[in-house]
Amino acid sequence: MTVVRDTTLREPAVTDRDGQGGAAVSLKDVAVRFRTRNRDVTALKDIDLEVPMGQFLAIVGPSGCGKSTLLKLVAGLLAPSSGEVLLGGERVRGPRHDIGYVFQRAALLEWRSARRNILLQAEMRRMPAQAGRRRADELIAMTGLSGFEDALPHELSGGMQQRVALCRALLHEPPVLLMDEPFGALDALTREQMNTELNRIWRETGTTVLLVTHSISEACYLADRVVVMSPRPGTVTEIIDVGLPAERDYTETMGRPEFREATTRIRGLLGAASAQD
Repeated sequence: MTVVRDTTLREPAVTDRDGQGGAAVSLKDVAVRFRTRNRDVTALKDIDLEVPMGQFLAIVGPSGCGKSTLLKLVAGLLAPSSGEVLLGGERVRGPRHDIGYVFQRAALLEWRSARRNILLQAEMRRMPAQAGRRRADELIAMTGLSGFEDALPHELSGGMQQRVALCRALLHEPPVLLMDEPFGALDALTREQMNTELNRIWRETGTTVLLVTHSISEACYLADRVVVMSPRPGTVTEIIDVGLPAERDYTETMGRPEFREATTRIRGLLGAASAQD
């Protein structure tokens, strides 16, 4: 396991998974401050982070440390108070329409079938109808939803609803997928199955993924690297290089020394952070 410092020092540009160079996401000296009725609050400070194209990055940290705020910065839903955020080398200046976003709840329209919920993305983006349907069918097959295309949300399990939400987010083939605790409401067995599916989908699509999770084991199973954040004001404490192959069998991965070392290190960091809070 390799621990990479990412605090006050800038690191050189990283290369992508294929060694071609370039970052899908960059945050440079980013801070987020806001004013409440009684005081000024710093949510994030001194964030310097680069995510190579095609990498899976997980973000963990105590509640309230700014994990979801970081995703909102990348999506352009929130502007930094200082510093800059870049997607593919282009500065983020407002809401981005070229990313995918998956939230904790699937947020499906109850009167639309699984396929029609997925195609809502195509309608909003005014994609050609035939291309949208073709892409939806590919994703339905990829995520194991075949046979449930015409089911309404209330006829689907929680895990299947999240698969529909994932298909919807991937329909336009975004270069970057943001996921904010997407499996937090699922039972343990379904969550494990979704982790396995997400690993396979990530490998097949090559999409850059930023995942916020409270589960250390989920972060280490899915990610190439895990960002560990401090309590508010959130900053990057360390970045853990998990060191596992891209293709991962769930049971075998849990027993690998790299997985155990990474999870132990992260637990130690978060435990130290809680003790200082």
